[in-house]
Amino acid sequence: MVLMEGKHGVGKVLERLDSACPSGFAIALHIKFSSPRYLFQAYPAEWIAYYTANGLVMRDPTVHWGFENTGHIRWSALEVADRSVMLKAAEHGLKFGFTVAFDALGSRTVASFARSDREFIDSEMVDTSELLAWLHAETLFLEDLSPEDDFAL
Repeated sequence: MVLMEGKHGVGKVLERLDSACPSGFAIALHIKFSSPRYLFQAYPAEWIAYYTANGLVMRDPTVHWGFENTGHIRWSALEVADRSVMLKAAEHGLKFGFTVAFDALGSRTVASFARSDREFIDSEMVDTSELLAWLHAETLFLEDLSPEDDFAL
């Protein structure tokens, strides 16, 4: 399946994901140790600021799941003792979502996608996962993104 034509098309895929995820997303591509080569965030600015200021990545059950598993899972299906991060996310409009993780071509990618109005349906999760797989493969050997691949909200 060819998703994009042209040099890279990364920006176009990110725009498609932004349209499909009304409350935003966070995509960490090619994670080495604990740092991604590329990080794209389209969550509300207030949530990103709160999440960062409070160091929530260390307690985020979606991040933990993404480092320990592959595939995709709805946030509502995560089995966690402490749902405080998820409750705080919901207060910022990230009420429903899912996380995708895979380890392919020797590199791990973890991403979460959100909306405020309803759960994602299975076909939306599959389509989004395919777009993420394309991003993972397309950026695996890139050193820098081109200006055409720039993503701005």
